[in-house]
Amino acid sequence: MNMKTKLLISALGLSALPLAQAAEFEDFGRVVRVQPRVEQIRQPRQECRTEYVQVPVQQRGSGGSVVGGIAGALLGSQVGSGNGKVAAAAAGAIAGAMVGDRVENNGRNYDQGVQEQAVRQCRTIDSYESRTTGYDVTYEYRGQTQTAFMSRDPGNRVRLRVSVQPDDQY
Repeated sequence: MNMKTKLLISALGLSALPLAQAAEFEDFGRVVRVQPRVEQIRQPRQECRTEYVQVPVQQRGSGGSVVGGIAGALLGSQVGSGNGKVAAAAAGAIAGAMVGDRVENNGRNYDQGVQEQAVRQCRTIDSYESRTTGYDVTYEYRGQTQTAFMSRDPGNRVRLRVSVQPDDQY
């Protein structure tokens, strides 16, 4: 090998030396227990129902007011002359309509009909939903038991990132 190749191999070897002495590595621990962490979440919802109720309806006749209005207009038009005749006809129509309505509807018991009307009634009910927010995982690594919270169930083993640091107490 020539000198340049030897130097290049030596330089690459020296630059890779810190990587060979990495202070952090991955290993696996044995899962001992997995406990889901469950949270109760309140979700209010509306429950509605429709009931049908009987509502009384007054059925008034309108024929009496029409006939009374016509008769009052005819009688009023017989009074006065010119513009007074028109005013008397209008006043007669109004008075006749009122008298005709009273005659038709007040003098007897008219049918009070009933009509069904839909009434919607709603109320708010608290509903609770259980959600798993994560897992408390107990695992064993090199004779020591540790517990950690994880977002998912790791299965039978858990991947660990192990870091090695010197003790500064010396």
